[in-house]
Amino acid sequence: MSMPMQAPALRGRRSRRRKAGLIVAAALLLLIAGSFAFTAAIRMKNPLFLLRFLFTPRSEVETLYDTRMVAASSLPRPIPEQLRPLSRTVPWKGRSEDIVRVLQQTETHVLLVMCRGTLVNAWYRDAGKKTARESSWSIAKSVVGVLVGQLIDEGKLSEDTKLVAVLPEFSAGGKFDDITVRDLLDMKSGIDVTEDYSEYKPFTGVAGMQVTTDLPGYMMKNRALAFAPGTRSDYRSIDAQYLSMIVARVEGEPLAKVLQRRLWGPLGAEDIATWNLDHADGLERGFGNLNATPRDFAKLGLLALAGGKVGERTLISPAWMARITTPVAEAEPGWMYAALWWHPPGHERHGDYSAIGVYGQYVYVNPRHHTVVVKLSDYGSQQDEAETIDVFRVVAEGCQ
Repeated sequence: MSMPMQAPALRGRRSRRRKAGLIVAAALLLLIAGSFAFTAAIRMKNPLFLLRFLFTPRSEVETLYDTRMVAASSLPRPIPEQLRPLSRTVPWKGRSEDIVRVLQQTETHVLLVMCRGTLVNAWYRDAGKKTARESSWSIAKSVVGVLVGQLIDEGKLSEDTKLVAVLPEFSAGGKFDDITVRDLLDMKSGIDVTEDYSEYKPFTGVAGMQVTTDLPGYMMKNRALAFAPGTRSDYRSIDAQYLSMIVARVEGEPLAKVLQRRLWGPLGAEDIATWNLDHADGLERGFGNLNATPRDFAKLGLLALAGGKVGERTLISPAWMARITTPVAEAEPGWMYAALWWHPPGHERHGDYSAIGVYGQYVYVNPRHHTVVVKLSDYGSQQDEAETIDVFRVVAEGCQ
C-alpha cells in the first residue's frame, strides 16, 4: 500500500538529478566556451591545442601547428655511406656504459656519425625514424645564425645594426632601442622574456612564444629589459626570434623561403622541411620549430666541418666561420656561445662546438677529429648535455 506514495517522491528525486546534471553540463559548456573565448581574446592557441601540446612528444610538435614548407633541393647531395656497427662503450655519469643503452636511456630516436664526410654509424630507434621529420627546437637558432652571417657578408646588415632600425615598429624608447644585431647573436639583449618551457605556465616566457597566435603582438607586450643591452649574456629565445624576423624583413620574404633559397637548396637537402608558424600564413617561430629529416640536419654540420663550403661553393664565409667558432659569451654557466652556436665545457681542449635544441637535439661538430654527430631525442628539458657531449667526444676519437 505504500508504493503509490513512494513513486512520486522517486520521480521527484530523478527530476532533481536530471536538472542538476543539466546545470552541471551547462556550466561545463559555459566554462569550455569561456576558455576558448579567453584564449582567442589574448591571441593564444585554444584549450584543445594546449591539451594536445601537453601530451605530444616534443619531436612531433610539427603536427600541432600551421607550417610553411621548405622545398627539397633540385640538386640533392646524398651523404656517402660506409656503415659499421656501433660497438664501443662510452663514459656516462661516472661509469662505462654501452652506447646503445645510453641512447635508449636518453630517449634517442636517431644517432648519425659522419667521419670525414662519410656516414659511418646510423642508429634508429625504429625504421620509420630514418626518413621522418623531427622538430629541431633550438638547432633552428644556429640555422638563423648562418643566415644572419650571409647577410652581413653581403653588406645587407652589420653587427652594429640596431634592432629597431630594421623593425622600427618595436621601438620602445630608452635602452631597448639600443639593442644591436651583435647583442642578439650573443644573447646579450637583456630582454626580459624568461627561458621557461613549462607546459603548466603556457602564457609566459618562451612557453608563451610557443602558444601565441600573434608572435609580433606577444613580443610587443614583452619589451621590458632585465639588464642593459650588451652588459652581460643570458640565454633567451626571443633574441633569436628577433634575428629571424630581421632576416625576413631584410630579404623581403618569409624566413622559410630565405632558408630554402640561401641554404637548403645549395646544401643539397634531400627532403622537404617545414617551419612552424604562429598562425596560418603567419610568422615563423624562428627561435625553434624547424622540422627536417636527420640526414638534412647532418648537412648543416657537414657544412660547418667543411669550413662553410659545399663542394667549391662557399655558403659561410671564412670570417663568419671564425665568428661562429670563437666563443664570446657565457650564455649558461660553463657554456660559451657565439652567433647562436654553443661551445660546451672543455671546448678549449677539444675545439668542438654544436647546435643544440632542448629535449636532446644536437648537430655536433668536432673539426680536430673530422666528425659530425646528429642526435635527435625526446629526453626532457634537463637532458644531461655535458655528459652527452662527452659521449660525442669519445665517438669522434674513433674517426678513422
